[in-house]
Amino acid sequence: MIGIIWGIIVILFVFWLLGIIFHIAGGLINILLVIVLVLIIWNLIASIRNKRNN
Repeated sequence: MIGIIWGIIVILFVFWLLGIIFHIAGGLINILLVIVLVLIIWNLIASIRNKRNN
């Protein structure tokens, strides 16, 4: 599951970078950035919980 989340994070980050470089989809770029940050934080919290449970 964590591998899938990191894959989504990478894909969203790449789309965000492409949008910034080519000036595509104005506000959508900021939404993608927020989604990437939320997924990163969620992934870090999930990994900390996993370490505590083991």
